Amino acid sequence: MRRIVDSITAICLVSCLMIVCLTPAAVAADTFRHIPSMDIYFSPRGGCTQAIIREIEDARSEILIQAYSFTSAPIARALVSAHRRGVRVVAIMDKSQQGREYTSATFLVHAGIPVYIDSVHAIAHNKIMIIDRKRVITGSFNFTKAAEEKNAENLQIIRSEEVADLYRKNFDHHLGHSEFYQR
Repeated sequence: MRRIVDSITAICLVSCLMIVCLTPAAVAADTFRHIPSMDIYFSPRGGCTQAIIREIEDARSEILIQAYSFTSAPIARALVSAHRRGVRVVAIMDKSQQGREYTSATFLVHAGIPVYIDSVHAIAHNKIMIIDRKRVITGSFNFTKAAEEKNAENLQIIRSEEVADLYRKNFDHHLGHSEFYQR
């Protein structure tokens, strides 16, 4: 039953991406050659944080992050561990991360991970990770303890190079106007 629900959800997600996010040229170019494989999680206490950590641990070359709110110590530690084993990790965070005394942005910077602040928008509300140009983690799930333990949020892990490429282009767009964070 879960596979049927996952398949229906994947079809709906891809349809929404094509309708809402893609230009007519991208749709005409047959951007999606197949329906992506997906895992879907819900919080509170639905295993979202552990699923993210597993994906980070499986990363081999690159993790790109966009985060609005990022206070999850386990996720931050997993990113530092990936960085130490040679995975390129780059983060773009919302400007709200600047004013706080000590945040995950500061933690990542102190570990040698480049962090950028997207202050062009009222809120840089993205919550994504692009892993090895093949997997995308997205959804309403903020990378926080509250998201895992208290909030009603969702998380999708999408396995698709085509979808990862769309998110990568958006990441590069935001990186282009973001400022390097130094603390």
